[in-house]
Amino acid sequence: MFRRLRLLIGGLNGRAGGGGRLYPPPLPPDASAPPPRRAADMLETAHEVAIYIHKFHNLDLFQQGWYQIKISMRWEDGGQGSTGTPSRVVQYEVPGSASDEVLGVWRIDDADHSFSTQPFRIKYARQDVLLSVMISFNLVLAKDESPSTSAVLLKFELLYAPVLESSIELQASLDPLPAAVHEFRIPPKALLGLHTYCPVHFDSFHSVLVDLSIHMVHLRAGTYTARKAASGYNMVEDMAGEINNGPSQSSAQRMHMTTKAIGIVKSLIASRDVLCEELQKLSKVLNKNIEDLSDTDLNLGEKKSVGSSLMPILSTSNAGASGTSMVERQLPGDSQNGLEKSNGNMYFENDILLQSLSMEELLDAFHSVGNQLSLLWNAFLKFHRANRKMILEYLKEAWANDRKTEWSIWMVHSKIDIPHRYLRSGVDEPSHHSVLARVSLPRRFSPDTAQNVMTRADLHRKSISQMKINNSAIQDMHIFSDPSRVPVILVEQNAMNLPLRSVSCDSALTNLDPKDSPTTLMGHEFRPVPKSFGATPQRNSRVLKVVVFVHGFQGHHLDLRLVRNQWLLIDPGTDCLMSETNEEKTSGDFREMGNRLAEEVTAFLKKKMDKLSRSGGYRDIKLSFVGHSIGNIIIRSALTERVMEPFLKNLYTYMSISGPHLGYLYSSNSLFNSGLWLLKKLKNAQCIHQLTLTDDPDLHNTFFYKLCKQKTLEYFKNIILLSSPQDGYVPYHSARIDLCQASSYDYSMKGQVFTEMLNNCLDQIRAPSSERRTFMRCDVNFDTSSQAKNLNTIIGRAAHIEFLETDLFAKFIMWSFSELFR
Repeated sequence: MFRRLRLLIGGLNGRAGGGGRLYPPPLPPDASAPPPRRAADMLETAHEVAIYIHKFHNLDLFQQGWYQIKISMRWEDGGQGSTGTPSRVVQYEVPGSASDEVLGVWRIDDADHSFSTQPFRIKYARQDVLLSVMISFNLVLAKDESPSTSAVLLKFELLYAPVLESSIELQASLDPLPAAVHEFRIPPKALLGLHTYCPVHFDSFHSVLVDLSIHMVHLRAGTYTARKAASGYNMVEDMAGEINNGPSQSSAQRMHMTTKAIGIVKSLIASRDVLCEELQKLSKVLNKNIEDLSDTDLNLGEKKSVGSSLMPILSTSNAGASGTSMVERQLPGDSQNGLEKSNGNMYFENDILLQSLSMEELLDAFHSVGNQLSLLWNAFLKFHRANRKMILEYLKEAWANDRKTEWSIWMVHSKIDIPHRYLRSGVDEPSHHSVLARVSLPRRFSPDTAQNVMTRADLHRKSISQMKINNSAIQDMHIFSDPSRVPVILVEQNAMNLPLRSVSCDSALTNLDPKDSPTTLMGHEFRPVPKSFGATPQRNSRVLKVVVFVHGFQGHHLDLRLVRNQWLLIDPGTDCLMSETNEEKTSGDFREMGNRLAEEVTAFLKKKMDKLSRSGGYRDIKLSFVGHSIGNIIIRSALTERVMEPFLKNLYTYMSISGPHLGYLYSSNSLFNSGLWLLKKLKNAQCIHQLTLTDDPDLHNTFFYKLCKQKTLEYFKNIILLSSPQDGYVPYHSARIDLCQASSYDYSMKGQVFTEMLNNCLDQIRAPSSERRTFMRCDVNFDTSSQAKNLNTIIGRAAHIEFLETDLFAKFIMWSFSELFR
């Protein structure tokens, strides 16, 4: 395919700076004028989309080889001429970090109007390849469509070609194969002005990060040379005469042309104002003046004056040079300013003033604002090139903050009251001397059943399907292509500070007034205890951040790779340990599995500490854990080992994904219980005996009861419990460390032991901490409408495995509370 593509090497782009290539090349100064055009054609506009491809980062590609990024765009409504056309390419840095990583040059395919980056070779994980190229596309509006009412689809394709033993020249001639596709939708509201960071991740089988930013503006379709070397304003007068006096045009046609001209002028002014605002913002954030505009007056100091009624429309503040906000001007005969801001764009409050203008004045405005936009846009591109790294960091931060708002559609936050200690309803309970008093559990503390949670999620999902999402931000089609299929997450937050446990209140039910304690958005906030500080650490040393990922029963060390990849996107400096020590050994004793994990973690930490000690040292350690299924029990067991004691003070974030923290005492899944019984009888799996608390005749001597009494949770600064009411493999209450309604009315020893285990776990979460502790419960509800009815869905295995096969839930939670993962 590459041999059939035309290699485009144009002249230097003066506006974008040296080193750029322009496609197609501009007309030379002495080129003959094009043939006369109709006035209707002279009002044509286009959207220019500048895509800066900064870097390709390999998170977790499965295959080495040669890769390329192919980009194309089209109007969503289709039709003839619906594709965007590459207009210019700027290579603003030498691509690649080594000579053998990048091969050849970028290419443009005239057949499908697509752009492809240089082929680059991927050899190892966490590899960075600098691409440093800007591709600009032009999207011409349909003749009768201005401003546009259609969205734009932006398509990224990951192309792959294997590495051969033959020469590089042969490799370059191969046709790469499409490996993955990621599409974005630019809604009509964003077409007038868009300046955003836009990471491309492709899919779970091709986990990469393409670091890029997108900038869009609405411009005149082109600059034309008037007949007989006429000036720009003579051309405008000719156009006005053609429209107002054309004998072949009817009154309806002239009215249509006037309406179109008004819409185009409004759209151009709105685009100009958005661009002005962006330039002002960047100038202020970067504390740098935009040199190309420092001596420019954008209030139209033109050769030919325009009518006084036109001046308020075309007048705004100097864009970005002074850093001041836009000037509001009073329109003649109107008490309101002609511009109002809506959804990030500038729109006219009414058309009265514009409709009062003559066609000559409208065409004059079209010409003048077009000149301003061209000046501003080229100044922006030049300013972006000179400050691209700082601008990229600014856009990244803005993007991360905006995700919390965008993804709130699928996240439902609620506040609940949690008693100090859960007590069984013991009205008819025989008297005994247990620490649990005979206090009935209030109804308002009754936990939601799994069925109630699924009903709430289904109702929310139906409301999403009826929702008309019409924002002005770029939309990821992995999410927005079918919003009702996206997982719904119910995040539980406490309405007050959890009280700190004291010995005297073991049998008391304590309620606090929410007014007495501040709350936090992300969960339970704990009152901090004054901390004594030690020696001041070295200023130049770094924080060693380590995250340990532990798989579940009969799992693989890469089971949690999707969660790991999201963590690395949030904090690229994290060292990740994908635990392998218990692979094919998860049927044994939890104590042995915990001991093996503890040895593996301490060996990994010491290796990293020794490496940092030789290169400047480290000032602190943040040790986090992520577990799936029984991997969470292995983690808690490992924390009780003596070799882990020196690192307990360094525990930071713990994310439990469907972990059976309270065992299987009250499992309601009869099919799964039958499977557990078979495993105990046929395989004699020790961990199954421990999960079901049948490893000892005395429940107080079982592994789980003793584990819940040991301090394994109170050392963490952040605790996030992920559960799913659709998961039949792990009891819902056990994954949430929550009360089971069946246990609260069970007066046997079994009910007593369960309640003690629950309170012991919650006591660790309530334990005094030197810092604020965050505690969250997140119920993940997957869309199961497309899943076939089979044994996996009946026994609940589908939802249990869904945690490992999708990362949308992790993306929503981790980016919404990114401070917990840094």
